[in-house]
Amino acid sequence: MKFSLRSILLFTLFIGILGCSSSPSIEPGVSLELAQFRKANISDITYELYFNIPEDQSESISGTATILFELKDGTHIIQLDFRESEELLNSVSINGETVEIAFEREHIILPAEYLSEGQNSVDIDFTAGESSLNRNPEYLYTLFVPDRTRTAFPLFDQPDLKAVYDLTLEIPLNWKAISNAPLSYQHESDSTKTLNFAPSDLISSYLFSFVAGDFEKVTQTVDSVEMTMLHRESDQEKADRNIDDIFRLHKASLDWLEEYTGIDYPFQKFDFALIPTFQYGGMEHVGAIQYRASALFLDEDPSDSQLLSRASLIAHETAHMWFGDLVTMEWFNDVWTKEVFANFMAAKIMNPNFPDINHDLNFVLRHHPSAYSVDRTEGANPIRQYLGNLNQAGQMYGAIIYNKAPIMMRQLELLVGEEIFRKGMRKYLSTYSFGNATWPDLINILDDLSDQNLKTWSEVWVNTPGRPHFTESYEAENKSLVSQNDPLEKGRIWPQEFTVLEKRESISVEHPVISDKAETEINFQSPNQILFNANGFGYGLFPASLKNLELWDELDDVTKGSELINLYENMLEQNQVIPREYLFKLLELVQTEENQLLIGQMLGHIQTIYWELLNEAERNNVAPDLEEILWEQMIAQDESSKKKTLFNTFRNVSLSESEVQKIYDIWRGEMEIDGLNLSETDYISMAGDLTIKMPEESDDIISTQMENITNSDRKRRFEFISPALSNDQQVRDTFFGSLKEEENRQTESWVLSALGYLYHPLRVDDSEKYILPSLELLQEIQVTGDIFFPKRWLDVTLSNYSSDKAVQTVRDFLNERPDYNDQLRMKILQAADGMFRANRIKG
Repeated sequence: MKFSLRSILLFTLFIGILGCSSSPSIEPGVSLELAQFRKANISDITYELYFNIPEDQSESISGTATILFELKDGTHIIQLDFRESEELLNSVSINGETVEIAFEREHIILPAEYLSEGQNSVDIDFTAGESSLNRNPEYLYTLFVPDRTRTAFPLFDQPDLKAVYDLTLEIPLNWKAISNAPLSYQHESDSTKTLNFAPSDLISSYLFSFVAGDFEKVTQTVDSVEMTMLHRESDQEKADRNIDDIFRLHKASLDWLEEYTGIDYPFQKFDFALIPTFQYGGMEHVGAIQYRASALFLDEDPSDSQLLSRASLIAHETAHMWFGDLVTMEWFNDVWTKEVFANFMAAKIMNPNFPDINHDLNFVLRHHPSAYSVDRTEGANPIRQYLGNLNQAGQMYGAIIYNKAPIMMRQLELLVGEEIFRKGMRKYLSTYSFGNATWPDLINILDDLSDQNLKTWSEVWVNTPGRPHFTESYEAENKSLVSQNDPLEKGRIWPQEFTVLEKRESISVEHPVISDKAETEINFQSPNQILFNANGFGYGLFPASLKNLELWDELDDVTKGSELINLYENMLEQNQVIPREYLFKLLELVQTEENQLLIGQMLGHIQTIYWELLNEAERNNVAPDLEEILWEQMIAQDESSKKKTLFNTFRNVSLSESEVQKIYDIWRGEMEIDGLNLSETDYISMAGDLTIKMPEESDDIISTQMENITNSDRKRRFEFISPALSNDQQVRDTFFGSLKEEENRQTESWVLSALGYLYHPLRVDDSEKYILPSLELLQEIQVTGDIFFPKRWLDVTLSNYSSDKAVQTVRDFLNERPDYNDQLRMKILQAADGMFRANRIKG
């Protein structure tokens, strides 16, 4: 019998694996076992990469890779990661010798017989995989976090094998490009140009990136620091209005971080690209940050919340240059460390740039509601989770790492003190610069600097899910006990500090509370009212009462914000806060409150109650009063940003024929409101709402809006979502069915926008049938989509439903799949929490 070289090679590999216990198994993804094996044996990695990118999106991208690395032990096979078809591999040579391609379970196998201890070189000719290249008709951008670099080209795709990337791009002549390192040289031909970038700094694979396309290029030097921005905004007035602020905010963030860390900006350059279809707010690629364009290019008259969100996003991504890029987590179970540092530092960075903003209030409103939205659910997850394979790393992301972790870090800073905390951060960064570290590495540093037992403290906060519940009981004259209870009845205590405000007659007394045991005594003086977590530092479900809102004008802004959150959480827990009563209290407060952040929070609560917690009859009963108050408040506002905030809420909730007609007249240009400045994006949003509230006019609204859009990227987006706006159920059904094909889900932000219209509260009866097939698609979406897409897909699918049937659909789906992926099960339970609670509240 004749054996092929491939058969002999694979048989040898099989025997070798059986005979050598230290060789990791070949399995899809990047297992922890494989990662640890490669980290112990491979070092000094350089990737020399070439990509030829045609202008025609239908043409494939050819590429070559030369991978140089040091090998400690040459007696084992080495696995290169490539999560694409073997047919995309054209040739492989190892140390100058062409070998037959051995490809198994997402890996190119490098046989030990061709490798040697010391320096090795692997040359691969391939066609690039495109699932993470985000190709559009006039541009593309890479997005490789957490383990998707291997979908584009072969490499060692794990965060603790940092490498140098030497990139060459051949692109259309009229395109521009940026990557992690500066441009070394450029050569132009008749129709293309070749760009060679300098070797990058030492970076993790998920941070390697390039952007190429038909972009406008803007370069500014701010206080001797040169920065370049790419963008595609066709509204020059809008671009001019934002550009200087964008550069200024980046420079302010760089300055603050250099001073706080004691480390100068550690990389060769600092550029960024604003991308219309970008999936996230931003991504911290070294020297080449990517942002969603709409997050930085704000419309006229932005609200305080929008300005703060932009500044926070810029500060967050800039902070990543130190926290995440300079020092990177060893494994993606600690991905939260880079995110908590970025969010925590961003909160500090913004303070000097917005001196008129209450930053403690902003911190509370930005972090607590989002963290509670997961920690109150049946699917709550700890901050730090186990991760056996990088192909599940995307599910590590979510509100817990972005929002609960900064609250935890704030408590940690309180516990050890600001100076020790900062000293620990500096030691952490200097010790692990251009390397990798774990959460225990930081805790060990802070433990050495502090007299606190941080390892025990961290165990509950970081390694377990959920939040404590607090209760207050009167014990004796002038004394009460504040009890901290574990809702899972595991006896856990979350050590933390917060304040309780005692109000009696005209006197206010703020009591500091150190809650590090089951019961803490507080000395009160016959209070009329008590407001828990008055300073916003605490974390948990705190007692609250609508009666406390009678004190509104006497409270400071942080206490107001904290009490709004407490009331909302108790409403969802059905603890004596009735949704309809809370809504009318909020409507009273909206008419007198001046703080934009608080107004935004109240309007958000109003909209949630209105659409999710009231039944149809209650909603129709409330609508006239709600519409009248919002319209009158909008008209009365002198400040344009407040006027627009109130108008957007009015547009969202209006149901009465006369009020919807007002929106239609404004959209048509037949009614103008003084001081209400609307952008093309605003008109598109109005058109979307109107197609649902004026279904008989939907075809005309869609066609008219399509004609009025001038920006090519926004026009393509509207073309994509327009079937979801249709009044024809069959058109909507066909559109939903098309999402089962991966190619129709590639622009994820468009998909989510379209789903929002399919699942609109006024269409729940027609769209409830989509819930089960949406859940059935989830596992595929986790594999093919980016990190936030599965949860966002679930959120938009489940958020507006509350019927017994909808609840049963979700429960049955999970009950019938006992072996379902644990991470995805948690995501479903998190997204369905609002559905479950609305069902109970309405019931």
